[in-house]
Amino acid sequence: MKAMTARKEKGFTLIELVMVIVILGILAAFALPRFADLGGDAEQAAISGAQGAVKSATGIAHAAWLAGGSTGNVTLEGQTINMVGGYPQAGGTLTTPAVANNNGIAAAAQLSAADFTLAYDSAATPPTLTVSNDGCSFVYTEADTTTTPVTPASTAAVNCP
Repeated sequence: MKAMTARKEKGFTLIELVMVIVILGILAAFALPRFADLGGDAEQAAISGAQGAVKSATGIAHAAWLAGGSTGNVTLEGQTINMVGGYPQAGGTLTTPAVANNNGIAAAAQLSAADFTLAYDSAATPPTLTVSNDGCSFVYTEADTTTTPVTPASTAAVNCP
């Protein structure tokens, strides 16, 4: 009789496969929280970008107003921006800055109603423009004839969940 020879099988055992799966599961559990809340970070980045645009537009419009003799409105990129106290209006001649031909700070900063919710409050004293995006927001407060506006940078009003 021939002696039985042990035949070597090549491959992984069930225990080895289970251990690899367990290790991958543990690594995934540690990595998942780092990537889970990217939506909130994106919202905050978008509103911070809009806040920077409003701050820059306020400074540019004020500088153009000063260079133009400190009277009247200014023209930025072919669009007339209504000025109050040397700074852009919160809203403009329309009741909501969401309309494309608005001539206040939303137009100066090129904020789009497709990207942000723009809420103009003409009843406030002085009038305000609230720019929001999915819970994150800031407020631009219009200047009057004697004071400078409360710009987004000075209010630090980024309210994100």
